[in-house]
Amino acid sequence: MERNHREDQCNEIEALDSIYCGELEVLETEPHKFRLPIATTEYDPEVETEGLSCKLLFTYTEKYPDTAPLVEIEEPTNFHDGYEEELLEHIHKTIEENIGIEMIFSLVSSAQEWLNVKYDELKNAAETAKEEAKRRVEEEEMKKFEGTRVTVESFMVWKLQFEQDMGITERKEKVAAESRKLTGRELFLNDNTLNESDLKFLMDAGESIENVRIDESLFQNIDDLDLDSDTDDEDYVPE
Repeated sequence: MERNHREDQCNEIEALDSIYCGELEVLETEPHKFRLPIATTEYDPEVETEGLSCKLLFTYTEKYPDTAPLVEIEEPTNFHDGYEEELLEHIHKTIEENIGIEMIFSLVSSAQEWLNVKYDELKNAAETAKEEAKRRVEEEEMKKFEGTRVTVESFMVWKLQFEQDMGITERKEKVAAESRKLTGRELFLNDNTLNESDLKFLMDAGESIENVRIDESLFQNIDDLDLDSDTDDEDYVPE
């Protein structure tokens, strides 16, 4: 007996109207063209900022359900680029699995499941991005407390600059200059007692200072003299 496709189609429309409680919107009857909405639970039609939503437009072909119905997506809400193509591809795979039987309920249920899965992926991606942004902010905050990592080279540069800024280098140089041993010439020129003792000796001998002749050659190599104290001599024995 040949299948009555028209009768099968009408029976399915009646069943769909009962299942979806008034959400079914019949646009034409020859052939049947009708619309059904699908949406995730988070979707609010008054706000439309959360969740995913669209309407599925079905058109029966003459030999449906032995041939595939026509399916279109209308009024997609919060769909990202490529979502419509992905959803249609998903629906067509379900059609191929159900050729020969009334399938609109299965197509709508499959599309609804696809929306739910896709929105869960979006929420997970958004949460991951939020956590990543939070981690980056925390890392930036931690860097403020870490400071600059110190190496031997960077420490020596800092130490040199610090000592110069604080005058430490200048004081070190001054101390070093004051602590070094004087040369023979410097001892002779700085020690006035040597001059006074020689003048006193001459005056005690009754010599006039004007009559004293100085042999300057005696002082040319005075820097070579070792004028350090006797205690520097290892063989020195105090009397």
